Amino acid sequence: MVRTGTATDVQPIDRLEEKVRQLVDMIDTLRAERARALDEAARLNRELEASKARLQEATSVSAEATTLREERELIRNRVVQMIAQIDKLNL
Repeated sequence: MVRTGTATDVQPIDRLEEKVRQLVDMIDTLRAERARALDEAARLNRELEASKARLQEATSVSAEATTLREERELIRNRVVQMIAQIDKLNL
């Protein structure tokens, strides 16, 4: 007994074909999203590295500013001492 293709036999094949096409479309979409996510991750990594460099530079500048303030305070104290000594000489 040979069966001939009927409309009911073709429907499951058509549904399977449609599901396969949907899966292929979904895979294409996921690949595109993955590529975008990888690009975004690379961009964010570059930004992170740039931010780390700026932070390191800011830390360095802050340390230098602290050193300069300390030096200024030392010089101020020396000047005060020198003025005090000059005032003693003028008596």
